[in-house]
Amino acid sequence: MDQQFLRKLLNQISVSGCEEPGQKVLKEYMGQYADEIRSDEMGNVICIANPDSPVRIMLSAHADEIGLLVTRITESGRIQAIERGGIIPATYPGQKVQILTGKGIVYGAVEGYRELYKKNDLKAADLLIDIGATSKGEAAKYVALGDTIVPDTGMRELINGRITARALDDRIGVFIIMEALRRAQEKGCSVGVYAAATVGEETTKNGAYWASTRIQPTLAIVVDVTYCTDYSGLSNPAEAGDVLLGGGPVLCNSPIVVKGLNDRMVECAEKIGIPTQREAASRLSYTDADQIHFSNQGVPTVLVSVPLRNMHTAAEVADMSDVNGCIELISEFVCTYIDNAYKDARVKRSKPT
Repeated sequence: MDQQFLRKLLNQISVSGCEEPGQKVLKEYMGQYADEIRSDEMGNVICIANPDSPVRIMLSAHADEIGLLVTRITESGRIQAIERGGIIPATYPGQKVQILTGKGIVYGAVEGYRELYKKNDLKAADLLIDIGATSKGEAAKYVALGDTIVPDTGMRELINGRITARALDDRIGVFIIMEALRRAQEKGCSVGVYAAATVGEETTKNGAYWASTRIQPTLAIVVDVTYCTDYSGLSNPAEAGDVLLGGGPVLCNSPIVVKGLNDRMVECAEKIGIPTQREAASRLSYTDADQIHFSNQGVPTVLVSVPLRNMHTAAEVADMSDVNGCIELISEFVCTYIDNAYKDARVKRSKPT
């Protein structure tokens, strides 16, 4: 695993609909490993190994993050914004932020005062961001409508191989699928692997649909994050099952997931000694897997998730052993897929007619 690549990805500001900074870093890094790199009008980036193979396995993770979008500058020079994705407005007052502008990053502070903290129905529109400007005209020299805003935080290493950062949802997934492609190449993978860093998952999920319709995959492995149940404040774990940080990749029992693909994931995990966990979904997964599954004439899909604490905050927490487990599991799956795919056909041909 190249953790410097992960750190560089996490340092980019890539709010949903404005993912270009992270995608640029991705293309620069993967240029030395992928056989081919494609992008489209929406901003998806697809890194490919073995593009001539008739078997095309799509690995998908979303490159966008939640944040704010500048909508207004007040007469006093304060910045106002709306949400892009499922932010938690109460986490913003009194915090430092970064604003990605056409001229670079501008730093700001979200106004925080006692009465604001007591507000029960706080919305993004209630937030005022101070960049130090004394007037609307002065602020407009630095910030424009449509600029994007994220908390001013970076990746930090915790003890026991754990990390904290904003945008682990789902930049950690992008890191996993790219490292899985690289690992599969090292192991001599012969099938086509299409690692797609998709846009717009936090808002419209349009990126995954576009990418799938153009790849026309044989099957798709979607990598996202999922809620841990080993910290405070979550709903009844009976609804989805127990998910522990450091417990390994999480496979989903969902109506959109092909059971046979889950079974093959478990076989691969047992073969290479990777522990796995299970979660349950009663309907859709609310990830890009939903769009991919219903694209084309239907795409067989399996969902592999990374356990995450503090989701949609500036201090999300993940365990690097889970990340490495996902990389090794997915690379083993794609490297052994041909044998698995044609096993049943070979058995049928070997039977007397």
